[in-house]
Amino acid sequence: MALVFLIIFRIYLNWYAKYFIKINQGIDDIGREDAGEVSLPPELSATEKKINTIKHTLEKQKLDMKLAEQQKNDMVMYLAHDLKTPLASVIGYLNLLRDEGQISEELRQKYLSVSLDKAERLEELINEFFEIAKFNLSNITLRYSRISLMRMFEMLLYEFQPMFHEKNLNCSLMISEDIMIRCDADKIQRVFDNILKNAVIYSFEGTDIEIAVVGKEENVEITFTNCGDTIPEEKLERIFEQFYRLDVSRGTSGGGAGLGLAIAKQIVTLHNGSITARSENETVTFKVILPVS
Repeated sequence: MALVFLIIFRIYLNWYAKYFIKINQGIDDIGREDAGEVSLPPELSATEKKINTIKHTLEKQKLDMKLAEQQKNDMVMYLAHDLKTPLASVIGYLNLLRDEGQISEELRQKYLSVSLDKAERLEELINEFFEIAKFNLSNITLRYSRISLMRMFEMLLYEFQPMFHEKNLNCSLMISEDIMIRCDADKIQRVFDNILKNAVIYSFEGTDIEIAVVGKEENVEITFTNCGDTIPEEKLERIFEQFYRLDVSRGTSGGGAGLGLAIAKQIVTLHNGSITARSENETVTFKVILPVS
């Protein structure tokens, strides 16, 4: 009897040992990048599911870490690229001022003016890079208040007059009534500022920019339309990515570091709204939808 019991016990022990070996092999596969999903006998389907869940979680964490590292490297690369041109101009004109012994006052003022413009451009670019860290979805706090959209846009258009004049642009505001919304006024103004600045940069000279505000029961739709080169679909899908530029060959004098629209999207998302872009027939339209309250 004891011998029979021992034989049965050894059979069960070998049976369980086989499963433990399979589970250990599955656990070993968790950390292997070249291994697919863990597969265990049908009797261990619950354990298989848990192991694969852990495996997928670890893979996602590893991918997120690689993405974060890539974004950090991209930021350094873009910072170095964007700062290089204005910095070279500042150094070049200051060297001219130092080395040219006989220089007219008019030329001196011109060199100083260019150096100051480029130095201010450097400051603007550096501030933009700090902005992307500031507008982080995980730690930003909104300060809500009720604002008048009509008043906000009237102030915005007044501030943009010099930029409109430089490219001979006409900007019209279409709003049927004074719509009030509850939002973080400073941050929403930043959204409109970034979109309008983008429209100015990419508009054809001597064309129109139209801003239309339509109030609905639960939300408000704001559209910005300008005349410019049609944006290909593959570029339109990436337009709200950090550091993305429509024209990578364009110098830094005409635009920012590619953060404006990324910041705009983050702010709108925080307000439980949406922002989209479409382009066809040399017309570009951005639409922002925000809840009224």
